[in-house]
Amino acid sequence: MNNLNSILIEGNMVRDPLFRTTPKGTPLCTFSLASNRFFKQDSGLEKEVSFFDVETWSKLAENCYNLGHKGRGARVVGRLKQERWNGADGKSHSKITIVAEHVEFRPEFKKAGQEETDTGAETVQSEEQSAELYPAEELEPAVF
Repeated sequence: MNNLNSILIEGNMVRDPLFRTTPKGTPLCTFSLASNRFFKQDSGLEKEVSFFDVETWSKLAENCYNLGHKGRGARVVGRLKQERWNGADGKSHSKITIVAEHVEFRPEFKKAGQEETDTGAETVQSEEQSAELYPAEELEPAVF
């Protein structure tokens, strides 16, 4: 039996997504999210920013590459994966990555001075996931 390994994170893409394929031809898209946390400390409001690496596979990877870009807001549902390796210096290293199973992009609005156009929100998810997974009221799923 598997232990529970699930994460839901929301933030903004730090840079444009990277797309590549494995030697067997499986699409892979990686991107990083910055997630902000605000809290009161002393007499002011403090901001804490955390950065997370995300990877998507197959059709989900293609969709994330086509819809994502630097600064775009996204909500990711997935699992955590830890990679471990020994460096050239003999030291052990590790890295935690989010393997996405479902991604929702926030709607984009034109900036002031441009036409008020909502490009809409898009939802993309891996083929294994149900369309009912974590529905969001403010985001409308796009059909792929």
